Amino acid sequence: MIPSTLAELGEFELIDLLMPIFPQGDHVFLGPGDDAALVRTPRGHVVVSADLSVQGRHFKTEWAPARSIGRKATAANLSDINAMGGRAHSLTVSLGAPPTTQTKWILELASGIAEEAALVGASVVGGDVTRADEIIISISVLGTCDQAPVRRSGANVGDVLALAGRQGWAAAGLAVLQRGFNSPRALVEAYQCPQVPYTAGPVAAQAGATSMLDVSDGLVADARHIATASGVDLEIQTESFELAEPMQAVSAAIGSDPIDFILSGGDDYCLLATFPSQTACPEGFTVIGSVVELAGEQPEVRVDGLRLRGQWWASPLLGGTQLGDPQVGSTQAGRSGCWSHASVISGGQRVTLPAFKASSADIEPLGGAIDGGTNPLDVGIETALGDLA
Repeated sequence: MIPSTLAELGEFELIDLLMPIFPQGDHVFLGPGDDAALVRTPRGHVVVSADLSVQGRHFKTEWAPARSIGRKATAANLSDINAMGGRAHSLTVSLGAPPTTQTKWILELASGIAEEAALVGASVVGGDVTRADEIIISISVLGTCDQAPVRRSGANVGDVLALAGRQGWAAAGLAVLQRGFNSPRALVEAYQCPQVPYTAGPVAAQAGATSMLDVSDGLVADARHIATASGVDLEIQTESFELAEPMQAVSAAIGSDPIDFILSGGDDYCLLATFPSQTACPEGFTVIGSVVELAGEQPEVRVDGLRLRGQWWASPLLGGTQLGDPQVGSTQAGRSGCWSHASVISGGQRVTLPAFKASSADIEPLGGAIDGGTNPLDVGIETALGDLA
């Protein structure tokens, strides 16, 4: 009989239980069990990424089963390789957990990791286990590209801006969970276990994508990374988006605009890419805008013609603290749990993007802990356009 907790089981016994869960592909010379893994690199290069998920900041065990937590943590890593136009082949997984953690929970977590990795034919080739005060999942992923990797810096004026995969579903699901509900199930499941368009990355690269990234921190926020890296402005047209019925239902219930989920939600891990206008977008991509010349000194993202160059601002309810330049603020917002979005006045019209991100800093309300009582979707952030100049 398997001991019920990690303290009773022990580290090495746990590893023995985990190894059969992760089958090894033909590219693996040496898998788990030694000091390091050995994998083939058929083209002489390796695409590498890593991501960290911490209980209480990136996930709540009350909101998702262990299997879904494992799948989502893995998806965040696999998506990075996908965004380069590559295919992941190997992962290492390290786990920190309290000694009271149930063995069954860990094995279900591992099964979820294995299931998601299997979607792209990747193998978990090693990792580590250690004691921690809360559950910490650290995953590193290795992959290759059949052609030159697609970077963020190649967008050209005249290119079209296109999206592959679902966007805004996870953000709407998070809004549901934060209010203590479990339906619509389609949205909750989208937050718990995103449907990543894994085949779209290599297809986009082969079709001649000039730039690409995965949307993890919000569509407008991540679009700005392409604009900044490429030295261009981006135009997004909201009429290009299909507002799914469950998303509209949630928005109606909480008094928000469903387009907010699409513009500022993350965690769906869809792909945002640019393509030459004379090239047909590959199947699975929908044109949502275009690449245009700089209108000012700094790159901008405009939504329906309105400037969203935005600084990042903390909630007025929490003191209205300015977080600073978007190049710094966006990193802080995406990785350190500072949730903030821009609001501008253009042509006499105020446009407010909610202080909300279902991103890598997934479930933390603006400036506070998960259970701090602040509802991100209820926090508006407003600043005059003159303050952004």
